[in-house]
Amino acid sequence: MSGDIRAAITDQLGNFARLLDRKSWGALDRVFSAEVAFDYGEGRKGAGLPALRDLFRRHLDLCGPSQHLLGSIVIDLTDPSAPISFSYVQARHCGKGETAGEWFDTSGEYSDTWRRAQGEWKIVQRVADFPLIAGNPEVIAFDQAEP
Repeated sequence: MSGDIRAAITDQLGNFARLLDRKSWGALDRVFSAEVAFDYGEGRKGAGLPALRDLFRRHLDLCGPSQHLLGSIVIDLTDPSAPISFSYVQARHCGKGETAGEWFDTSGEYSDTWRRAQGEWKIVQRVADFPLIAGNPEVIAFDQAEP
């Protein structure tokens, strides 16, 4: 049972990274619950899938290709009905337009709380921490205030 939960959550984290890199905004509901709460730091907090989708688009639609790599995954099954995963993330964002040829990297950790709904594990809460950044933040308007 615990192995099944771990495998399903690890697969979902991989799905998340690919959805971001493909900019498959309409498919984010495969990984996140409709009422997801999130905190991406620097005032990037909110609730609900539309707000999270807007956050991703606000930054990633500005850049060209990206690659989000998740690893060193640890899953806490103290409460098997609400597992918590911890995964390191390293994301490379390539510029386009005025920032073509430039890049911006973020490295940090996602802490996600999961719930099973309709046979699928989905993220109901995400806290992101990016203590390491490098490159040109204009590639994704990282330093700009939220609208």
